[in-house]
Amino acid sequence: MRYLFIAASLLFITTRFTTNPSDTNWVEYNGDGARSHYSSLTQIDASTVHQLKVAWTYASGGADTVGNRTQMQCNPIVIDGILYGVSANTQVFALDAATGQEIWQTSLTDNGGTTSRGVTYWADGQDKRILFGAGKWLYAVNAETGKPIDSFGKAGRIDLKEGIERPGGDNYVQPNTPNTIYKNLIIVGARLSEGETALLGDVRAYDVRTGRKIWTFHTIPQPSEFGYDTWAPANPRQRLGGANAWAGMAIDRQRGIVYIPTGSAAYDFYGGNRKGNNLFANCLLALDATTGKRLWHFQFVHHDIWDRDPPAPPSLLTVTQKGPDGRPRRIDAVAQTTKQGHVFVFDRVSGKPLFSVAETAFSGDAVMGEQTSRTQPIPQKPAPFTKQTFTEKDINSWASNRDEIVATLRKARTGSPYIPLTSDMTIFFPGTDGGAQWGGSAVDPEGIIYIPAKQNPCFSTLVRKEQPAKNASVTGAQLYSLRCSSCHGTDRKGNHDGSYPSLLGLAARLSTDAVQQVLLKGRGMMPSFSHLPEAERKAIVDFLFNKGTTSQPVSSAQNGGLPYQHTGYNRWYDSKGYPVSAPPWGTLTAIDLNTGEHRWQVPLGEYKELTAKGIPPTGTDNYGGPLVTGSGLLFIAASKDEQFRAMDKKTGKILWQVQLPAAGYASPSTYSVGGKQYVVIACGGGKLNTKSGDKYVAFALP
Repeated sequence: MRYLFIAASLLFITTRFTTNPSDTNWVEYNGDGARSHYSSLTQIDASTVHQLKVAWTYASGGADTVGNRTQMQCNPIVIDGILYGVSANTQVFALDAATGQEIWQTSLTDNGGTTSRGVTYWADGQDKRILFGAGKWLYAVNAETGKPIDSFGKAGRIDLKEGIERPGGDNYVQPNTPNTIYKNLIIVGARLSEGETALLGDVRAYDVRTGRKIWTFHTIPQPSEFGYDTWAPANPRQRLGGANAWAGMAIDRQRGIVYIPTGSAAYDFYGGNRKGNNLFANCLLALDATTGKRLWHFQFVHHDIWDRDPPAPPSLLTVTQKGPDGRPRRIDAVAQTTKQGHVFVFDRVSGKPLFSVAETAFSGDAVMGEQTSRTQPIPQKPAPFTKQTFTEKDINSWASNRDEIVATLRKARTGSPYIPLTSDMTIFFPGTDGGAQWGGSAVDPEGIIYIPAKQNPCFSTLVRKEQPAKNASVTGAQLYSLRCSSCHGTDRKGNHDGSYPSLLGLAARLSTDAVQQVLLKGRGMMPSFSHLPEAERKAIVDFLFNKGTTSQPVSSAQNGGLPYQHTGYNRWYDSKGYPVSAPPWGTLTAIDLNTGEHRWQVPLGEYKELTAKGIPPTGTDNYGGPLVTGSGLLFIAASKDEQFRAMDKKTGKILWQVQLPAAGYASPSTYSVGGKQYVVIACGGGKLNTKSGDKYVAFALP
């Protein structure tokens, strides 16, 4: 066994470093198994960064330049001078990393659904593979040719829906975040629907050569398993879904431990049918990577009814703290950021928090049938990297319709985290998607974490759901209200920033057949509704295309059993389109995890029209992570203003910035080929009402 372990370790080393010492890879999602977003490269530094020029641009194809609905969230990887990424329409490609010249690109037809965040690489001698998720499938292709590896699964792919079905479940499963290699295993999580028809969120490991399933961890436990008594009534796996590992995971290969953040149980905003703390939803799981056995866990939110699941992979790092004898000691740690604006830091082996965590009481005033947790865990250090409440004093002083905002806020439920939704307007601050978001954070060898975040208020309510009797006739309008209105609004106007688009005037943009395909397969943020009868999907489409004042009644086969639905993910803006809260609206924060103290915080992004009026940079909503290098630079795009910036990691001062062809809602990568360092970013845009793009842009020194 010892020799097998050595051989496996050598295999990992040979895939992490090339034989040419001047060539350095970016071998995994976010750089390495630690998800550190860190590179030791130093050629580009504070004295040379202002000289950066575009080295190459690659048009990957597939951008929606009419509706601006496509995105590219991909963090590309680089192996031995070859860059692998994903296009705007979810095709995988390989490029010469020095020139951007295409080597191959896939032509998948069964790849619908959400945006991909990248690919995973595995090699054993001449057997070199790229594994990636598209649609419900986990694909394996030859890294040199892009051709399917027929010996993997069935004809080169695995159907990830198999094994996570449950009664009443839908068909939506999307492995959109790159999965994690441990020796000859690929450990897999996926995005699921967040509604009451969500599938089970089990974490699974497959043989990377054959696609055979090796182990499963049940995030919603079976009756004989630990955590089962945190769900009531009995048999939660028959009734509920979610608790899925959608955000990605980190791996300590030396110890054989995989660290997996898990999502909320579905439905996200009402838990009257899942009383209890609901393990292992909203947890950081530490599992034995070989067997899937639980080593330890920590739950960040008990009985989540706010969609407050961890948004990104954790980061592995080493910190220095005083031991019991008062002497400094090095501790291998794992740090997890949250949507609520906290950083939790744990001993990587024992799971013990490295800073105290207090179970803190919050209001339990909820709708009938709901039973909230009396307390939630709040770390006492580090201090939050976002504000925690939104009250009248936090309203932007120059908001265009401030009096109206004040009047509305005085009627709302606000002023604290973890306020249960009711029929009254309830404020989330930070908003439902952060705080921290899926782009994740960077850590460096000094024990500093760098966190991009947003600070925009959101609001919603819970309303009674119209419940047609089983097999009763319902109209397309009723079906729209039941299935679609929580995202696109009862008025079909969507939300302000375009995350959920308006469905008014749909006929001018799409054909009825195209909308039927979106309902069938899903697209972007929208899950598939293939579990609905065809007649129901058709009735919804007829309603959206205004084919008569009332749609033809259909027999409803699935009505859903929950009594409530929420009224949308509503970001709150003033009448001119700016967040109603006082700036900053987007931030980048550096925190010393040795001490728990903040080093600095700066706005991330700007509205140039506001800066021109003398208003200091406010920051913007943002998506995507940072990159930190050994030369002391931090690179980040992420912001709505379509800029790519390099900063001094010690101060947050901007040293260089450039306009991108579309917003870079992704994390950059860096690598070296032939002794030359490159930094590359995917410029996909498409969120926050910005234009969509298909280009990858690489920068280097002249």
